[in-house]
Amino acid sequence: MKDVSESGGRTFQEVAEELRSRLKEGTYRVGQQLPSQRELADELGVSRDTVVKVLHELAAEGLVESRRGSGTRVRAHPETLKAQQQIPSVTGDGRSRRVTLGPLIGAAFEADEVTLDVFTLTSESLDAHIRVQAERVRAGEVQPRSVTVRMLLPDESTYLPYPRIKGNPPDPRPQERLRAISDVHSRSLKRVLSELATEGLVDTVSVEIRTVPLAPTFKVYVLNGREALLGPYEVLERRINLLDDTPADVVDVLGLGSTLAHHAAQGGDPKSAGSVFVASLQSWFDSLWKLLSRPAGV
Repeated sequence: MKDVSESGGRTFQEVAEELRSRLKEGTYRVGQQLPSQRELADELGVSRDTVVKVLHELAAEGLVESRRGSGTRVRAHPETLKAQQQIPSVTGDGRSRRVTLGPLIGAAFEADEVTLDVFTLTSESLDAHIRVQAERVRAGEVQPRSVTVRMLLPDESTYLPYPRIKGNPPDPRPQERLRAISDVHSRSLKRVLSELATEGLVDTVSVEIRTVPLAPTFKVYVLNGREALLGPYEVLERRINLLDDTPADVVDVLGLGSTLAHHAAQGGDPKSAGSVFVASLQSWFDSLWKLLSRPAGV
């Protein structure tokens, strides 16, 4: 990534490395809120657009987490993520290890034909990762001929145990906020990918979002039919701003930047444990898509 910022001459990568260095050195601690985008742009001598792109990349790497109305907070220390990504396979053949999503989405976009099948609570994480890949396509770093995305989300009739405010009677506002956030990112995801086709950078783009009457306890990704990722939603308590900006303490889940178990099909061996797992998860996703899903209203 070598695009130069509009205002100061510093490259995108220089700004990204500066923020990574600050995270590593503890200038910004885990859980701490970063300065606003405008403050960072002024301090680093770059445009706000460059800061936005850098924060998207850091979010895709699992280092920070952005929430509408809450700013951007530090999600993990770089060395912690590095250690997690270096955990050896529990099976000895590389088919299952703990990873974060960003590098694997990046690797998937290096293929000529990109396919992403996703079952998740909201579209927020995928939107962040797709934005990073769109910038790579525009920079000429990757050149996929086609991108196909199928995403399953819980439908509005499904009871979701999170996010929720403790106590009775049940308060619908946290889940109204959840669905509003998901709608925003679903539209963004479709727009970002369709723009790549409009600009002639990708020959064929297909994005279809459907809903199912299920509450996900794990996020699921199948990448190019060759890799499968599973990530449990960790339940926690945190403070959020509702749609009317009222602060609320809720029981919620951790999604963006979470660590996932990675399984990869073994080339030439359809009976290997990794190949069987990926094929099984693909069949499971296809069955939900065919028999339980319906078009989302996005």
